[in-house]
Order: sequence, then C-alpha cells, then structure tokens
Amino acid sequence: MIATYKILSALLSYPTVELQRAEQELIRTLNSERLLRTGSATGIVALVREIAGADLLEAQSRYVDLFDRTRALSLHLFEHVHGESRDRGQAMVSLLERYQHAGLDVATKELPDYIPLFLEFLSTQEETEARDNLAECAHIVAALGERLRQRGSSYAAVFEALTELSRVAPNGEALTELRKEKIEEPHDFAALDRIWEEAEVRFGPADAGVGGCPRAHDILQRMNVAPPAQASSREAGL
Repeated sequence: MIATYKILSALLSYPTVELQRAEQELIRTLNSERLLRTGSATGIVALVREIAGADLLEAQSRYVDLFDRTRALSLHLFEHVHGESRDRGQAMVSLLERYQHAGLDVATKELPDYIPLFLEFLSTQEETEARDNLAECAHIVAALGERLRQRGSSYAAVFEALTELSRVAPNGEALTELRKEKIEEPHDFAALDRIWEEAEVRFGPADAGVGGCPRAHDILQRMNVAPPAQASSREAGL
C-alpha cells in the first residue's frame, strides 16, 4: 500500500471530525513514507494542519464552495475532458474495469472518475504502476492545481504533489485546452444554473452523484488510522 496516495485521497474528501483528529497520524505517515520531496510534503502538511485547526463547518463550507459549486474545480476527472457526453460514460466503464481487475471494491454509488477514489486505486498499485496511471491524467491534475492556486487555495498543494508523483510533464496541447475553461464564482447562482442545465450523467442502476463519494472516515479506516472514540455524524457534502 502506498500511504501517500491515501492521505491525498482523504484530504480531497469532505472534511470530518475524524480527518481533523487524524492530523498527527497523517503527518507521521507522510514523513515516514518520504515519497514526496520536501517542498511538496511541506505543502501537504500545511493543508493537514489547516483543516485540523479550522472550524469544521467553515472547512466544510469552503470545500463545498470549491469543489461542489465550482464546476471548473470538479473532482471528477472525466468531466474536464468529456463533459456530459457519452464518451464520459464509456471512459468510466473502462476505469471501473481497471479497478475491478486490480481487486478494488467500488461502492455502486461512487463514480469511478472521482479523484479520491482514483487515488485509493493508486494506493493499491506498485509505485511504478501508480505513477503510470497518474501520468495519464497529468494535464487534468496540473490544470486543477493552477485553478486552485489562482483561488489562493491551500488545496492546490495536493495537485502539485500529484504532478510531482506523476514524474511527467503535462501534455501541453491538452493543458492549453483546459486553461480555456472559465472558472465560475461559487455564489453566482444564476451562472451556476446555466452551467448545470445539462442532464446529469447516470452511471449504473443508481444515481452516482448523490451521497456516493467516499468519506474521509472510510479512507482513514482503510489506512488503519483509528477513528476517535466519539465522533459527530456529518451531513452528506455532495
């Protein structure tokens, strides 16, 4: 297991009490594995501490504004290259088959291209295989990192770390196309309504977009990080 990918997956999941209380364990694990260079590791540690030290409701609100209300920052990989086209569905089928071939058990309500899930998959691979899989979407990762830096968001550190882990330069032509996408404001509700007018992508028998994202609590459990003795429940963040 490559723990660094699991840590990055947890950080991109909806903030919870469990994630906040796992601060020291996450930092110890990251420093122990030493997969990231010092600069990238410093950015991840800073994000871990920022989430841990924040008011939980404020951290959750910030997360929703960034990733749920800003389509250009969507945590679904294929949305950035296929939008709502049929090609996205086929790409997700192929990715799901890759997960299943690797023995990863995916809940039916989780879209395969959800980045925290993709990072969990990478954590189960050998380092070279994980790097090769990550390299395939390096242009998307780089674009998301740039957009988050433009927002002044500490979450940019996750995508900068992923760019480093891929060890490839993003495809220049693909990255240029992604840079053309307009970054909407999360509280411009009229604009958001126009953007989300298209029909939702359906994948499998259930609506994968509702309550289907892996929770930080579940990711931490799979990292063998013990949850706190008493943890408050949370509302679904998506």
